[in-house]
Amino acid sequence: MPADTLLDRFAWAPAAPAHAPGALIHLHRETIVPECLERTFAFFSDAANLERLTPPWLNFRIITPPPIVMREGTLIDYRIVLHGLPIPWRTRIDVWEPGVRFVDRQTIGPYRWWRHEHRFEAVADGTRVIDDVEFRPRVHWVSGWMVKRDVERIFAFRQEALPRFFGAGATP
Repeated sequence: MPADTLLDRFAWAPAAPAHAPGALIHLHRETIVPECLERTFAFFSDAANLERLTPPWLNFRIITPPPIVMREGTLIDYRIVLHGLPIPWRTRIDVWEPGVRFVDRQTIGPYRWWRHEHRFEAVADGTRVIDDVEFRPRVHWVSGWMVKRDVERIFAFRQEALPRFFGAGATP
């Protein structure tokens, strides 16, 4: 049995509920990239680019074989390694509005609840990329502060990485 399969078998990743449980933590980030709306949305529509926007310390890997056709109902399987623990993660695309927004929600994974809305707005100097995330850690009374810190670090990395893909002369 391959090591990845063995690790995933022992990973802790219970199913998430269909509706948000209790109080949630909210994160809002905005970044303007110097690229037109159509090309920016196309970059985010390619699930493989998520690996490029995720910090290396998460050891993030997409498990779903390519090509992944993004649309409402698409399920995508990943694997992360969080604090040394390999965790399978599955998200479902709940909303798909090309050129406007899409929403992914965790169905299996490390959070009790995870919903991430990606919005895109054309602006004078490019495209505003808006991330609105609501989440609730498992055992939040113990891990809440640490999980919130980690999510903030993930999105700080993302904000720093985006200009590398859309900067002068870059081809996303």
